[in-house]
Amino acid sequence: MPITPTYPGVYIEEIPSGVRTITGVATSITAFIGRTVRGKSDNPVLINNLGDFERVFGGLHVDYPMSYAVNDYFLNGGSQAIIVRLYKSAEEQDGIAKVTVGNLKLQASSPGEWGNKLTVTIDNQGITDDVAERYGLDKAELFNLTVTDDNPNGVVEKILNLSVKEGLRRVDRVLESESQLIRIQLKEDQTPDLPDSISFSDDNASATATGGEKSQALSDLDYQGFKNTKTGLYALDKTDLFNLLCIPPDMRNGDTSKTVYQKAMEYCVSRRAMLIVDPPASWSKDAELTSTAREKLTTDIGLSGKEARNTALYFPRVVQSDPLREGQQDTFVPCGIVAGIMARTDADRGVWKAPAGIDAALNGIQGLAANLTNEENGTLNSLGINCLRTFPVYGQVVWGARTLRGANQLADEYKYIPVRRLALYIEESLYRGTQWVVFEPNDEPLWAQIRLNVGAFMNNLFRQGAFQGSTPQDAYFVKCSSETTTQNDINLGIVNIIVGFAPLKPAEFVIIKFQQIAGQIAA
Repeated sequence: MPITPTYPGVYIEEIPSGVRTITGVATSITAFIGRTVRGKSDNPVLINNLGDFERVFGGLHVDYPMSYAVNDYFLNGGSQAIIVRLYKSAEEQDGIAKVTVGNLKLQASSPGEWGNKLTVTIDNQGITDDVAERYGLDKAELFNLTVTDDNPNGVVEKILNLSVKEGLRRVDRVLESESQLIRIQLKEDQTPDLPDSISFSDDNASATATGGEKSQALSDLDYQGFKNTKTGLYALDKTDLFNLLCIPPDMRNGDTSKTVYQKAMEYCVSRRAMLIVDPPASWSKDAELTSTAREKLTTDIGLSGKEARNTALYFPRVVQSDPLREGQQDTFVPCGIVAGIMARTDADRGVWKAPAGIDAALNGIQGLAANLTNEENGTLNSLGINCLRTFPVYGQVVWGARTLRGANQLADEYKYIPVRRLALYIEESLYRGTQWVVFEPNDEPLWAQIRLNVGAFMNNLFRQGAFQGSTPQDAYFVKCSSETTTQNDINLGIVNIIVGFAPLKPAEFVIIKFQQIAGQIAA
């Protein structure tokens, strides 16, 4: 606001520069959906490494293929993942292990048979009058609780100075905030089932939880969930951002249904994310796949239309040794490996670099479920199916970078994965970075600010090598003026911003031409 001078002298006034820095979003946060050993269901949790996955979700399990996909993701360079655990209980059961110690009713923090290996002990050792006085309670109203988890990667939790009385150390509230293993049982009205006073014999009591049940096999509806309750796929509505989505099959050597993939593809479009699709198990055993691939893409995958720009399919599955079965080799889906390679490539080169080539090595595998020739690779590549190949010296690598709109006949402008992912990155970054524009006066001063800030963001990408062209004018443009926003738009409260960029496309085919130099013959 301009200063109103009242006295002779010097006045200082700060003038806004109009610079609002646009920060690029993350590019390789990967969401995984499926069954795990433990963890709250339909609740997305951000993890940063495999240790977090083991601590929160129980780590690898032979019956849960998603756990292997998460392991592959971090092994191949993944940095952040969002895990959505799905759990399906038997009819009229909640599948949660329960235990009563003294007169205190407890239960595992999440459903699953893992809770049957929890042992709970309560005691009053070390509780003194001054500790009780600090909390405004009597000494007899305080107790300690120890939970021992005998599962693999299990821990021991010891929580001191708890009480069933109202106060800072009321047991249900403290366990909710401090324990990852145990909770107070709930009544039918979902309130904590607490006794009026704590009682246990001989200064301590101990018991092991029972009643935990393993999740039932998931159906298509369990994966899809419901938007209004934010379950299944829509549990990701609770998280701010993800860039890649993996849905491994529910059973070993099984398939994720095309119904689930179709719903996931639509959801990825709405969230500006990429869906990584695994090939059906039968493809690796099909000796005539290359001749029937066109038909199988329709019957087995069924992902088409412009939404398929946000989808990539990789073939074949990979062969790995299973650490839970004494190193026995088995076949696993490649989605976790591919997502990890994308994250690694983004960190090393940028989202505009194709996650393929001799540097895109598949770590942690012993082989591929099908070995392809160059001719077979060419047939599948022309249909938009990305191949995993084995080469001498280089080993197993990703050898394709097309979306499911990458078939030659479609001639789609988002034929290549890096072009599509760069577009999604720019869209999401500008969507978040231009929120300040809403309700600003819609005239030339605002348009100039928009051109300044969006142009600075695009110029930064140009300097990093994200676009074609040797000058900014060749690489991108930002338009926001009376040409893009008419008076009618202004009357409707609309400001139009047009951003264009010249993407880098991968050198998919390298052609080297040779010619002999004929000696000159004197005439």
